[in-house]
Amino acid sequence: MAYTYLEFEKPISDLENKIEKLRGSGDIGKDIESEISKLSSQIEKLTKEVYSNLSIWQKVQVARHPHRPHFSDYIENIFSDFDELHGDRVFGEDKAIIGGLARFKKRPVVVVGQEKGKSTEDKISRNFGMAQPEGYRKTARLMKMAEDFELPLISFIDTPGAYPGIESEERGMSEAIAKNLSLLSNLKTAVIVIITGEGGSGGALAIGIGDHVCMLEHSIYAVASPEACASIVWRDGSKAKDAAEAMKVDASNLRNLGLVDEVIEEPLGGAHRDIRGVSNSISHVIEKKLQTFDEVDISDLLKKRYEKIMSYGSI
Repeated sequence: MAYTYLEFEKPISDLENKIEKLRGSGDIGKDIESEISKLSSQIEKLTKEVYSNLSIWQKVQVARHPHRPHFSDYIENIFSDFDELHGDRVFGEDKAIIGGLARFKKRPVVVVGQEKGKSTEDKISRNFGMAQPEGYRKTARLMKMAEDFELPLISFIDTPGAYPGIESEERGMSEAIAKNLSLLSNLKTAVIVIITGEGGSGGALAIGIGDHVCMLEHSIYAVASPEACASIVWRDGSKAKDAAEAMKVDASNLRNLGLVDEVIEEPLGGAHRDIRGVSNSISHVIEKKLQTFDEVDISDLLKKRYEKIMSYGSI
């Protein structure tokens, strides 16, 4: 797959194209090596400048970047011995959500998360990460399993939202999401939530209640997508940029508002530039928080979780 540059990355892509042309020119002598080194330094400096001054709408674009790591990438780079479990024991299997048992640094855990898919065929089979009710009922089953076996639950969020089709309503989407919110609010085990890309609407909230909720630096989290908000407020989906700015969907604003607990720094140029690097950063946060929660009695953990939920909107 050819690398995709976002519109605001054009100055960076121009420099990287120059390097590719120099490397493809034949024998690389000292003069060309020197020029490549100079251009590389310019790219690093320019990337730092661009990514340190992103607008909220540009952060939305980064969160949706076609090369941004998927949940399947994080499973591969953070966990071992992953054993995927399927089905909700009510209707069927939903490939938009992956969940199962795994080991985190030899420690057994339960992991769940949305998977958007990579190839065109995979994206269609996973419904672009938009889960149906059976997907959330599957996660509810895994949540209860985590509680029953006293295993930490680690949730990865990356979805435009729950699937809004008629079949979802027929099979009880609102009930499935509401049940998950109720279950997570009182789940008797530690819950860590990481928003890695898009955190859209109830589709994100259904696996998003936890003791520690964190976001990657260039991820987004909102009650509705900017496009949906613009359509509702202005009857004009093209005003999505204005909606994103008004909703403050970016990680730094949400941290300041007290809606998330931590912002995880991404590699220079975004998570898609260094999957292993961002995986290591997430792994460090998980390890640190699990050590903290191990020292907290479950009744105190639930009390703090309740206080956290009740504090939303107080700022």
